[in-house]
Amino acid sequence: MQSIDGAVLDLKRLDLLATGNSAIHRLDARAKVLTTFFYIIAVVSFDRYALTELAPFLFFPVITIALSNLPVIFIFKKILTILPFTLFVGLFNPFFDREIHLVFGPVAISGGWISCISILVRSALTVGCAVILIASTGFMSVCHALDRLGTPRVFTVQLLFLYRYIFVLTEEAARTTRARELRSFGKKGMGIRSFGPLIGHLLIRTWSRAERIHMAMLARGFSGEFHTSQIKGFSGNEYFYVIGWTLVFIVLRTQDVTGVLGSVFTGLFS
Repeated sequence: MQSIDGAVLDLKRLDLLATGNSAIHRLDARAKVLTTFFYIIAVVSFDRYALTELAPFLFFPVITIALSNLPVIFIFKKILTILPFTLFVGLFNPFFDREIHLVFGPVAISGGWISCISILVRSALTVGCAVILIASTGFMSVCHALDRLGTPRVFTVQLLFLYRYIFVLTEEAARTTRARELRSFGKKGMGIRSFGPLIGHLLIRTWSRAERIHMAMLARGFSGEFHTSQIKGFSGNEYFYVIGWTLVFIVLRTQDVTGVLGSVFTGLFS
């Protein structure tokens, strides 16, 4: 139950962080969504063996966190949550790609290990950037920005409802788990056999509550449109933010910045 409550608190903390008043928070949500989109495209477009080329892309999330005054430890924990799933995806690469690409003394590193590490790095960068976007913008504002950028409204509404349903699911799961623990004596009723009926009961409860929420929304005039008081417009700051970072991403993607910096430092200390 504590893990469920912790998950709910983490989601609510993301919404709370989005109420900040930093320079990044004050930008139009569309500018941040577009910049994040271009960043993700640039990161995932690298070759599977790219590793050192990804290092300069760390500057964007680091600078954004600093300007947004976001808690670094909290963002780092969110990134660590997804890495085990990513590791499972790339864990089989060393078994299929055994061609040696790097040799450090007696240690030979195959292409499978390089591609596995590259997948982990790219996942950390993209997931971290997405978490930073939510923490500095808010999920509702992100959905509203997608809608204003021309994304099909069916998709944005469903995305928003999915996010809201997560709260319904986790809250009902916490109540159901708490009731199960209070009705159990010792370990009686806490075994694996009780999970089947528990999950079924949980789905029925969340479905019923979601229907009540939907009827309440219809009673209040919901027609599938977004209504928010935080409507901003594109100004010089937004254009500078999007165009500036996009040019940086293009340079980092097309030029070997790491190799150039390595050559400069080698020349200085040689």
